[in-house]
Amino acid sequence: MSGRTSSKSASSFAGDFADLFEVRGYNRARRGQVSAERRSDSSVALRYLGLDGVERVTSVDFEPAPTRLDTAAAIFELALRAGQGARFVLRIACDQPGQDDAVVRRFYTSLRAARRALRDTSRRATSLDSSNSLFNEMARRSVADLYMLLTDTEYGPYPFAGIPWFSTPFGRDGLLTALFTLWIDPTIAQGVLRFLAATQATEVDPQRDAEPGKILHEMRDGEMARLGEGPVQPLLWQHRCDAIVHLLTGEYFKRTGDLATIRALWPHVQAALHWIDSYGDPDGDGFVEYHRKNADGLINQGWKDSNDAIFHEDGRTAEGPIALCEVQGYVYAAKRHASALAASLGDPAASTTLLQQAETLRERFEAAFWCDDLSTYALALDGDKTPCRVIASNAGHALFSGIADPERARRVAETLLGGGCFSGWGVRTAAVSAARYNPMSYHNGSVWPHDNALIALGLARYGLKTEVLRIFRGLFEAAGCMDLRRLPELFCGFPWRRLNAPTLYPVACAPQAWASATVFALVQASLGIDFDRGAGEIRFDRPVLRNSSTSFIYAASRPKTVWPMSCSAGTAATSRSISRGAKATCRSS
Repeated sequence: MSGRTSSKSASSFAGDFADLFEVRGYNRARRGQVSAERRSDSSVALRYLGLDGVERVTSVDFEPAPTRLDTAAAIFELALRAGQGARFVLRIACDQPGQDDAVVRRFYTSLRAARRALRDTSRRATSLDSSNSLFNEMARRSVADLYMLLTDTEYGPYPFAGIPWFSTPFGRDGLLTALFTLWIDPTIAQGVLRFLAATQATEVDPQRDAEPGKILHEMRDGEMARLGEGPVQPLLWQHRCDAIVHLLTGEYFKRTGDLATIRALWPHVQAALHWIDSYGDPDGDGFVEYHRKNADGLINQGWKDSNDAIFHEDGRTAEGPIALCEVQGYVYAAKRHASALAASLGDPAASTTLLQQAETLRERFEAAFWCDDLSTYALALDGDKTPCRVIASNAGHALFSGIADPERARRVAETLLGGGCFSGWGVRTAAVSAARYNPMSYHNGSVWPHDNALIALGLARYGLKTEVLRIFRGLFEAAGCMDLRRLPELFCGFPWRRLNAPTLYPVACAPQAWASATVFALVQASLGIDFDRGAGEIRFDRPVLRNSSTSFIYAASRPKTVWPMSCSAGTAATSRSISRGAKATCRSS
């Protein structure tokens, strides 16, 4: 046919402006007012005046202008010859009306700006390359996702936790993401530390679990959060973050030697230390514990914050105040790092005191948490100081912090890498023997990449590199089954089976910051990467790599390999000198 063909196309649109927590299932008794305005022949503004008094606007722009446009639909009438095409551009943006640029120009300008910003920020990171194309895809996806989640604040870059549910600053997520990426881009750690120092609590507010010195847990700016509806307030604080912030501060100084930043942060470090010793330990037994301060607060305040995540061997949920296994390890590491910082700042007396406190905590921890018949540390102590005798991944964090006795660390490793805990894809959050084990639960049997990364770093600390590689290989193979080679926030804990992929957790965030950063922690654990600023050296402690296509492990012939730090100035350093086989290149700036 050579004639014209007429057609009509209609596009309907609307906006309900549902709050994130409404999407997640929270019902509201009242909502604000929704309206729509036809701004021009090609533009409509959807408006919502919230109960918090804030007007939110979504603009809908078309190019070219539709034949007919109202506040709910756009109709295009076309006459096309055979083989002829037409282009339509629809732009939906959360902004105020009044922008005059053409839709197409705005889109491509924004696209170019976004790509340029991503390229400029990711250029800071060490480049990671190997002879395995699948690993390269995984690493590059992780870098792209991580730097997409980075948001520039007035204090520096901060990794927002995850999309779609947690696109906001989270204290614990930011701290661990910064820790995992410290060796590739310490700028992230600096931004996180400065941001959390600026948002550190300075007064007591039971409604938000705030106490002087406490580190931010979560920041929200939606309508429901502003009104105090749903599960969160605009700002929430959590007990777990105070210890990790010291750990990151110490590691940041070790990595960079940036004494000026440490001096600026030191008052906040001291405030957090005071919180640990006072509000964090209200009964004075030497363990940091939590108990919600209001009826709507979080029942559990560790990283496993589901209501049923902390329980006894018979399945009973633990009653507070609760002292978590991993938190005591974080406090131990925090005191040791703070001791080193105090020494660097010229306060030897404080340094000695903090070291003594750390050693006292280690002794108390071993006496109270070790379960010899389970070959692991208890999940927690409840309000009666009764151990929660559950085999869980939390014990692996005791290896990460270094609080675990070396012989017991090896027994914990055997437990966590045994069939009851290790699914083949990774270490489960709770073992199959646990009363509340459910491979499809959020915290009681699932596999979390960041959790496994911490365990891998802990195993490496105790020289258990074969176990590190089992975790690395499990997550590497899991990523190979994932869309875009992207590790999600978590996946289900069903056991590995030949020709089967991991079962996805339906509402997991992807991308998610600490999951994206996991690959860098795994590489660091495998190669034993460490920095000695004083000697000007990058150190590789018992480095090992696994060729993914075989079961062979390539290991260094010497227990420790040292490269001068000058190799990080844009030149390539390959692991042929350390692994006799699988090629891996790291470039750092």
